[in-house]
Amino acid sequence: MTPLSSDYTARHLSVLEGLEAVRKRPGMYIGSTDSRGLMHCLWEIIDNSVDEALAGFGQSITVILHADGSVEIHDDGRGIPVDAEPKTGLSGVEVVFTKLHAGGKFGGGSYTASGGLHGVGASVVNALSARLDVYVDRGSKTYKMSFRRGEPGRFLDGKTISPTAEFEPFLDSSRLDVVGTTKRGVTGTRIRYWADRQIFTPDAKFSYEELETRARQTSFLVPGLRITLRDERRIPGTPGEAGPVEQVFQHDGGISEFAEFLAVDAAVTDVWRIHGSGRFKESVPVLDERGHSQMAEVERDCEVDIALRWGIGYETTMRSYVNIIATPKGGTHQSGFEQALLKTFRKVIEANARKLKAGNDKIEKDDVFAGLTAVLTVRLAEPQFEGQTKEILGTSAVKAIVAKVVEKEITARLNSTARADKAQSALLLEKVVAEMKSRISARVHKETQRRKNALETSSMPSKLADCRIDDPERSELFIVEGDSALGTAKLARSSDYQALLPIRGKILNVQKASVGDMLSNAECAALIQVVGAGSGRSFQLDARRYGKVILMTDADVDGAHIRTLLLTLFFRYMRPLVEAGRVYAAVPPLHRVEVINPGSKPNEMVYTYSENELHRLLAAMEKSGKRFKEPIQRYKGLGEMDAAQLAETTMDPRHRTLRRVRISEAESAERVFDLLMGSDVAPRKDFIVAGAATLDRDRIDA
Repeated sequence: MTPLSSDYTARHLSVLEGLEAVRKRPGMYIGSTDSRGLMHCLWEIIDNSVDEALAGFGQSITVILHADGSVEIHDDGRGIPVDAEPKTGLSGVEVVFTKLHAGGKFGGGSYTASGGLHGVGASVVNALSARLDVYVDRGSKTYKMSFRRGEPGRFLDGKTISPTAEFEPFLDSSRLDVVGTTKRGVTGTRIRYWADRQIFTPDAKFSYEELETRARQTSFLVPGLRITLRDERRIPGTPGEAGPVEQVFQHDGGISEFAEFLAVDAAVTDVWRIHGSGRFKESVPVLDERGHSQMAEVERDCEVDIALRWGIGYETTMRSYVNIIATPKGGTHQSGFEQALLKTFRKVIEANARKLKAGNDKIEKDDVFAGLTAVLTVRLAEPQFEGQTKEILGTSAVKAIVAKVVEKEITARLNSTARADKAQSALLLEKVVAEMKSRISARVHKETQRRKNALETSSMPSKLADCRIDDPERSELFIVEGDSALGTAKLARSSDYQALLPIRGKILNVQKASVGDMLSNAECAALIQVVGAGSGRSFQLDARRYGKVILMTDADVDGAHIRTLLLTLFFRYMRPLVEAGRVYAAVPPLHRVEVINPGSKPNEMVYTYSENELHRLLAAMEKSGKRFKEPIQRYKGLGEMDAAQLAETTMDPRHRTLRRVRISEAESAERVFDLLMGSDVAPRKDFIVAGAATLDRDRIDA
């Protein structure tokens, strides 16, 4: 290997000029050159149009994904300036698309708050495009300029527009062509570009799903803005597979409507809207008359707008934005929100500890954020982000402003004497305290979640008939209905790996009960303790004590009711168990038919699981001339079977039938149960009235 030269002088240094630096190191500007970077370029152009709408200019944006791989963005904003920029002598269009750190968002008064901050968005996209065409409607004229990999010039197009068409760069001076006229007062910008495949990976492509999500999100954040998406690519597996597809997003309700859209559970509170603002000072570099940079102290305004609501679940959905730019990794605004929310709830609950029966335990962040759906937005001029991708807000003063606004508004809401606010606040505080108690209970339960010796199993409920092995993958927990079924099941089970837990009748309806009521219910608490993986947010699937949980209830209406109650409990508080396919329903038989065999051959026992199956069996026997003993046994409950019959039909893995409960089935069960036994009476009355005429009396098992 030839050694490198030891000479190292100034001639070895490289100076990258203008857009050359972008093409040499694209990852510095767009993060990566895969699909993520490709989408980031599209966001840069779209965000410029959104900033126009945010500033009050323009009401519609259209994004078209063309079949040739290009993408087109239209807006009806003011249009990019077409006059000459004084320092460079270039048109405003060329400055925007060829000069880094150039734009109208550096304190010139064009934008008070915007998403584009560094002046590199349009120019970076241009540098990384094989071709970019921009049309500007302004002053009753339509202007056009084209670029190839950042260089201005003209494409000599034939019948079709293509990035491979012959290109003539401007040699002496660049020109902004006038290509048409527009009606008076019509303004806007149209940009179409082809991403440069020399830069981006071959598999990089625009994601319609991401675009749809971002468009919907933006339409919520800018009320009244109309965003149209059109996909003409006909890519298999996408909504536009069969042909061009178009979607329109427009939401006038703002972030309140966004919070409702994001929420997945039934509401404990309405959507609470929080507004506020604050001022702060920061030192920023400014240019003096000679073009020299000097530090100067400026005063900034920060506007805070938050929509939040709590639901009965325990999942947390949080979205934070700065000038409508998403900050998925949070930042100072989100830190201020979280700290103020926890601090406020702690104060209010400590002040009402006796009334809420909160004890001396302190609530934690997870207790407050359980079931919370929140949309947090702040607007300020020139926010400081960590990196060009703008995923984390770094402006430190925002934290205190958001915290002050949240603490003031939430305190007022929780202490409000208005009837609606008072009722919702009481329910919310009860929920937070119940989450705290649930967390503490889960910590206690965790100590007994694994069986290691006989002393540990003694801490389990006395009615649990445990199995001998301690391998959660091989063990099974049967939840049986009543002590009579338990006695038979004990004789029918394989005690090596099958455990039994009896429940007494119908357990608590957890759909309309609080977390505290659920934990204080003996049957529910015993179930959570025996499963051993916690509940709610603290549930850990790997900590479960059994590989399968099997609901073994009678094959009648009451059995179905109990099974629905149990599924509701698992869905609400042990959902990962259902999602992992670990919850099953046993399928006990309804009938036993004793087929009489001729001669000394013993009679054959045939089990059927529905009335239709029984009728088919009897018809087949009559056709083949077989006889059966009368009367046919009809099981009304598991307790009517002897151990051998129960083992053969319901518990022995070699012969039994199990129905795995899918998450969709659990959701359906919860919806039906909420309708039939929830706290909301009106939908139930409508359901009964609507179905009364179609009721089949023979279906009632009485």
